[in-house]
Amino acid sequence: MASTSPISIATPNASRASKFDYSIQSIAVPGTKRPGQTAHYRNALYGLVDVSVLPTLPDVFDNGYNINPDSKLLGHRPLVSTNPLKFGPYVWQTYKQVDGRRHRIGSALHRLFSQGELQGEDLQTVGIWSVNRPEWQLVELALHAYNKVGVGLYDTLGKDSVEYIINHAHLSIIFTMVDHIPALLKIAPKVAAMKMIVSFNNLSQDARKALVAWGETVGVQVKEFSEFEKYGEEHLMPPIPILPDTVASLCYTSGTTSQPKGVVLTHGNLASSAYSNMFGMEYSPNTSVLSYLPLAHIYERVVELTTLAIGGCIGFSTGDNLRLLEDVQMLKPHFFPAVPCVLNRVYQSAMAAGNVPGLKGALFRAAVRAKLDQYHATGVSTHAFWDALVFWKIRAVLGGNLLLVSTGSAPISAKVIDFLKIALFCEITEGYGMTENCGVCTHTFKADFNCGGTIGPPQPVNELKLVDVPSMNYTVEDKPNPRGELCVRGPNCFTRYYKDEKNTRDTLQDGWIHTGDVAEVDPQGRFKIVDRVKNIMKLAQGEYVALEKIENMYIACPLVQQIFVHGDSLQSYLLAVLIPDPVTLASASPSPNDQPPYMNLNNSLPGSTTVRT
Repeated sequence: MASTSPISIATPNASRASKFDYSIQSIAVPGTKRPGQTAHYRNALYGLVDVSVLPTLPDVFDNGYNINPDSKLLGHRPLVSTNPLKFGPYVWQTYKQVDGRRHRIGSALHRLFSQGELQGEDLQTVGIWSVNRPEWQLVELALHAYNKVGVGLYDTLGKDSVEYIINHAHLSIIFTMVDHIPALLKIAPKVAAMKMIVSFNNLSQDARKALVAWGETVGVQVKEFSEFEKYGEEHLMPPIPILPDTVASLCYTSGTTSQPKGVVLTHGNLASSAYSNMFGMEYSPNTSVLSYLPLAHIYERVVELTTLAIGGCIGFSTGDNLRLLEDVQMLKPHFFPAVPCVLNRVYQSAMAAGNVPGLKGALFRAAVRAKLDQYHATGVSTHAFWDALVFWKIRAVLGGNLLLVSTGSAPISAKVIDFLKIALFCEITEGYGMTENCGVCTHTFKADFNCGGTIGPPQPVNELKLVDVPSMNYTVEDKPNPRGELCVRGPNCFTRYYKDEKNTRDTLQDGWIHTGDVAEVDPQGRFKIVDRVKNIMKLAQGEYVALEKIENMYIACPLVQQIFVHGDSLQSYLLAVLIPDPVTLASASPSPNDQPPYMNLNNSLPGSTTVRT
């Protein structure tokens, strides 16, 4: 049974928000400014919260459990037909049912490690390689309660990255989907640590027999999830006491330019991040969130921890991106975490559907103008007439019940943010974070209706500062706004990369994470990412260019779905690989004379297009 949690749903100072002066969102701590650095900035509404007694991840679960053990927690859509492919409505497991299952799974893991069938190196690590599904969270919650270290692997990882992480993290057991089992067994001779694979899927008799036999030839046991859970039930034991500085997770970065780095995150790091997100939340228990962003990524992980902490429920998508809207409309979530590419698609689809010739288009444009004018003047995002006539259709696409949409991981334009606020008439927050600070660093305030294009003030658990980047001509004395590398510290910040002292020293300096992002802070105390440290290169003619800035310029065009800009210092030009948005491109069908002057598409066929800039 869950225990009493130290986390309070009624976060401190929540009542102050209605009286807050949003023209001052960050406070510069007196006496902290140094040459080449700004002062330390703190959240002006909540200050720097006291986390001297940090919660742990079992506390996060217990907080939701103690609100109502019988309320729903994990939901999924069962497969009801394969031809045609069809999924049913959501079915749910309650907090009480999940509590029992995490004990069984955790007991099985602990016994296997204790008996030596599974072996860690310096940490007892457990891998999860799967799309989002209830079993992912069941294993993760079991790891939290039984002092094991979770290692999430992106479902789309290639063979080399999977092999590297298994060896680097010394994974002796991996929970996965049936589709990944052959790939794991093929690399088994190269990953000596791996001793057991547990399939989330039930296996047919023939498949089970074949996979078990294959596993025996390479020294790896293959089991089904139900079999593993039954073993835990036969050897049930109570959870293991956890301390805030106990390691909870190795969260590997994407490794796009080098080998993935394993970010060591403790219970205190992750739990304080969820706690920080609760400040200003006004959502009741049973608030639902759609889980579709990868759980191996820190953003989705902390979103779901926060949902647990407030007694909410998590509905998992089918894992098929083409069915995402179907999942949304079936779940009707209150909270929709997103990334800019998803929200840009919503924006582009809405504009394409509404901005058409004739009366329909005229009404849409009038509605947009009227609501934007009202929102910028008053902060009110609802309008009885225009919502009933126009915007309810857009809101219904995402289920019709949204209270909060969050976005992060990449820039998004203020124009898109403001449109979504009036089209969905719910809170839209833009935030900033990284794996190294558990995805929590800054986010915008709900009541700040002119925050588009910024990432808001520091989170309540964090302090921020800017440091000069002289090689890029960014200084904290710049006018009108100070600019420099963004640095952050707080209880949510990591203390090391796993087995990687050099990168740890480069990133952590004097207790501050040097993010590698260049930011500025405006007169209201809101931060804005403007560049990337060292993300500049020199072309053959001696010209310095910032690749990310060029990508951000192109990505603002509705025709562009994805773009990658590449430079070679031996050449005088850049190359870009561009993927047009097929829906927008097909509906626009522009002639060469209609193309924007900054676009130079070599062809108009969907797919990859090479562009010389």
